Amino acid sequence: MALPWLESFSAFGDTGAAAAPPKRFAVVFMGNGINEDHWSAEGSGAEMKFSKTLSVLEPLKHKINVIDGLFNKMAMGQGIHPAQTGSLLSGAHIQKGTIIRAGVTVDQMIANTIGQDTPQASIVLACEQPMTGFHETNFSMAYSSHISWQSPDSPVPVEVYPSLAFDNLFENRGSLRNRSILDRVKDRAEALSRQIGSRDKLRLEEYLTSVREVEQRVDGMRKVKDKAEDDAKLQNRPAFTMERPANGLPEDLREHARLMCDIIAIAFQTDKTRIATLLLARDLSALYYPFLEVREGHHAASHNNLSDGYERIARFHLGQLAYLAGKLDSMPEGNGTVLDNSCLMFLSNMWIGRKHDNTRLPLVMAGGLGGALDTGRTLDYLQAGDDNRKLCSLYLSIMDRMGVKLDKFGDAETRLQQL
Repeated sequence: MALPWLESFSAFGDTGAAAAPPKRFAVVFMGNGINEDHWSAEGSGAEMKFSKTLSVLEPLKHKINVIDGLFNKMAMGQGIHPAQTGSLLSGAHIQKGTIIRAGVTVDQMIANTIGQDTPQASIVLACEQPMTGFHETNFSMAYSSHISWQSPDSPVPVEVYPSLAFDNLFENRGSLRNRSILDRVKDRAEALSRQIGSRDKLRLEEYLTSVREVEQRVDGMRKVKDKAEDDAKLQNRPAFTMERPANGLPEDLREHARLMCDIIAIAFQTDKTRIATLLLARDLSALYYPFLEVREGHHAASHNNLSDGYERIARFHLGQLAYLAGKLDSMPEGNGTVLDNSCLMFLSNMWIGRKHDNTRLPLVMAGGLGGALDTGRTLDYLQAGDDNRKLCSLYLSIMDRMGVKLDKFGDAETRLQQL
């Protein structure tokens, strides 16, 4: 169990107390677009004004950038859904037919460079199962189910079960799955507490309490998953082929999404990994939102994306970014917080669901990436010309700040101006 940043000693590397905290990058994805009537921002700093959907970001607006007008050229004119999603993080040309081929994505490009510095190079989580088969456009559903690709022909498998994601984070295997991680480190935690200052002691107690709270919620999910596995054996079929919640996934999406965000927050706080990707709702999502009083499934609701119900769906998912950002901002690190040393990027694969229009993409970033990004801004590239509003130019700019220097990525050879 790794420690969070403590004043008493440098938690990162062996370069002394003056060592800068690490930079982290996370992608949070929601498929099928947004309600464009309620997605806008204007102004900067304390004067920033958010539309209805973006209002969930209000408490952290000084650490937010709202970026409008960027697009992914390779995802246009190829058809709807899979073709609009498969290259979202790579800008690569994707291939139709039985042989899938996309491109290494920005999260994995960064992980390939800095991943050796952490126990896990990256984590890729999701709140619903991937799809199989092919879309009517003859593109594999793999492109709609995965946005993180480790090679052109291999997406990174998503972890959908919170219990497995948590166990992987803390190396819970075999009999250790039934023993609290806090019990396993209790003696060492008590010994450490006697050696550190009062403020660090308080931080350590808060950290252990937060881990325990997540662990308890995960334990409930583990019991549900184990029961689903037993039921599936009686039916002689894999649990993942069963409908939710019979497949062991949390029935309440709110709890599922929050747990995944909590797991990312703990992973970042303790430097278990510096790269994370979370698919809250995949393209062609089958998720339902009874708690939002929306009767249709996510994909069906997106075809009426100007409805009040679809606005609530978009606001709910953006609220998960706000939750994760707030969680990271509550974690002290160096002269700031973990959020200050991170870049969280929320985006969708299209703008207008009813038209499948992806000529511009909704995009929000949170965090200053260790001072490498100015925040509290609205940036509009819609009228800047196609050469100056490439999504891959943003990725080049982010990779630069993460220490990954490339001459070209996807369709971009230049960095995004004004970032």
